[in-house]
Amino acid sequence: MEFLAIGDTVVDTFIRLKDAQVHCNLNNEECTISMRYGDKIPYEFAKVLAGVGNAANASISAARLGLQSAFIGWVGEDENGHACVSVFKKDGVSTEHITTEPGKTTNSHFVLWYGPDRTILIKHEAFDYVLPAPMPDTKAVYLSSIGEGGMGIHEPLADWLEAHPEILLAFQPGTFQMKAGVEKLARIYKRTNIFVCNKEEYQRILDVKEEDPKKLMELMREKGPKIVFLTDGPNGAYALSDDGAWKIGLAPGGDDAYERTGAGDAFASTATAALLLGKSVPEALAWGPVNSASVVQKIGAQEGLLTKETLLANLEKVPETYKAEKI
Repeated sequence: MEFLAIGDTVVDTFIRLKDAQVHCNLNNEECTISMRYGDKIPYEFAKVLAGVGNAANASISAARLGLQSAFIGWVGEDENGHACVSVFKKDGVSTEHITTEPGKTTNSHFVLWYGPDRTILIKHEAFDYVLPAPMPDTKAVYLSSIGEGGMGIHEPLADWLEAHPEILLAFQPGTFQMKAGVEKLARIYKRTNIFVCNKEEYQRILDVKEEDPKKLMELMREKGPKIVFLTDGPNGAYALSDDGAWKIGLAPGGDDAYERTGAGDAFASTATAALLLGKSVPEALAWGPVNSASVVQKIGAQEGLLTKETLLANLEKVPETYKAEKI
């Protein structure tokens, strides 16, 4: 196995709203969505997507990019759980280590989609989060979002990773992992080879107001990660390693989103896959936004994920100005 993703999977129900309003503060930073209270509000359509979630999306992204991929996750013994497993199998992702728990309900979220962005109503099932014993052989582990009840897996995972220093660890923290803070997950941060988050998440994790992406990445590297990536919406993306720091703008189509769910997952998983495939850090930085630009043209996080052949073909079509530059 080359790519072993660990995290939650979920069934997302996308609800395309047409009768809502968005209100933002003067700096356009804190926005809320509102609808009429106590009324019947029409919507355009709904679409149900199974087998999604940060780590789940990454496992499928890696498989389409040509890596032998597997997923460690937890589902209920219900129709949604079977649907999730089927999604992984369809893309050739190994499901051997997905745990099906009787009496539990597979995670189900509702995505209120308005304009190009969305607000997600989430609910995590209280699974009995236990890692496989023994853990499967793999070249790399990709750790991402997991429910609050799953936070206990990080210590045994750290034990295993420290005993296997040859395994690369990529970390794209989810909500509860960010909430836990660096100190509680210090062993994970110290062991991380590749770290990926957006700018606001860097600020939240580090508990700083620093605005300079390069300084944020430097602060994160002090916590342990060797190669760090930072995405900053319309401002592009950044990377920092022992060899230097780079910046790249949006890939063509990245600023014209139909629906933005999964853009960050596409970037993170693609940059990680590129490094596993022997690409340099600036090359990986260029790969990520190309897959993100494809994902935001479709509904959900997986339909737009590219194969390696298509991604390379798209890279050949980008303008000469689209390249990583040292900063």
